[in-house]
Amino acid sequence: MQKNITSLGSLNWDDLKFFLEVARTRKASTAAKRLAVDYTTVSRRISSLETSLGTLLFEKSRTNGFVLTAEGQRLLGYAESIESTLHMACEQVSGSGVALSGHVRMGCTEGFGSFFITPQLSHFVDTYPAISVDILPLPHFISLSKREADIVIALERPEHGPYVCCKLCDYRLQLYATQPYLDNHPPIQRPADLGKHSFISYVDDLAFSSELLYLANVLPGANAHLRSTSVIAQFVAAQQGRSLAILPCFLAAQDPRLLPVLPEDITVTRQFWMYCREDLRKLKRITLLWDYIREVTEQNQPLLMGESREMVFAD
Repeated sequence: MQKNITSLGSLNWDDLKFFLEVARTRKASTAAKRLAVDYTTVSRRISSLETSLGTLLFEKSRTNGFVLTAEGQRLLGYAESIESTLHMACEQVSGSGVALSGHVRMGCTEGFGSFFITPQLSHFVDTYPAISVDILPLPHFISLSKREADIVIALERPEHGPYVCCKLCDYRLQLYATQPYLDNHPPIQRPADLGKHSFISYVDDLAFSSELLYLANVLPGANAHLRSTSVIAQFVAAQQGRSLAILPCFLAAQDPRLLPVLPEDITVTRQFWMYCREDLRKLKRITLLWDYIREVTEQNQPLLMGESREMVFAD
C-alpha cells in the first residue's frame, strides 16, 4: 500500500533538496551540477525519497526529462514551503553578518539586464561582498514558479500567482541612426520621409512579448530588411550605419555614434515590472537587492527616458 505523501515519516531535508532541484530543472544532470554532486547521487537520492514515501514522484521521458507525477506536484508545494521556512529561520537566528549573505538569482530582459542592471550589480556586490548574484539577461520569459530566478524584471506584470510586484520604472525608446547613415541617405525632416528608409526590428512571430512590436505600431508599413530576436543584435546592427532602429534610450544613448532621429515625433514609452515570490520577499538579501534596484532606477530616470547619456550609481 502506498503511503500518503503528507505523512512525512522518515523524510529528511537533504532528500527534499534533491527533489526540488530535479523538479525545477527536469534533468538529473543539471540538478547534479547545481548541487555540486554527480548524476548517480541525484538518482540515488530521488529513488530513496520515492521509497521512503512509497510513491512515484517523477515520470521519466526522453523528450521532457523528469516530469512530476500528481503526487510529486503535491509534494512540491510542501517542499517549497519548508525551503522558505528554513531560509527565514536561518536569517532570524543568525547574526547580522550571516543574514547579509547568501545567493540571489535575478532574471531580466536582455537589453536592460546587460546594459543597466549588470553595471549596477557590479557596485552592489562591492558593497555586500557576502551576497553573490546571478544575473540572467535573456530574450524570453523567466519562470519564478520553476525557481529559474528569485527576482524578475519584465515588460509585463504577472497576471496571477503568489508574487509581490511593483512597477519599477518607465523607459523610453527612440529612433536612432549613425551620422554616416544620415549623411548618405535621403534627408529625414518629418515622419513621412521615413518611407524611403530601411529599419532593423524584431522577428514578429518570435517576439516573446507584444510590448516589443512597436515598429509596426509607430510606423505602419515600415520596411525592415534585418530582423532579430535580440535587442542587442539590433543595437550592434544599428552601429554599422546601414539602417534605422527603434532602441531603448538606456541602450543607445550610451553610444555617441547613435543619434536620435525625429525625437519629438518618434517616441515609445514602456514599463518595467519587478516581482518575486511572496515567500522570498522578506529574506534580507532579497530585500536589499530589491530596494537597491528601485533606488538606482529612480536615480537614472534621465537616462531611461532619453534625457541624459550618463549612467549614475548609488553612493
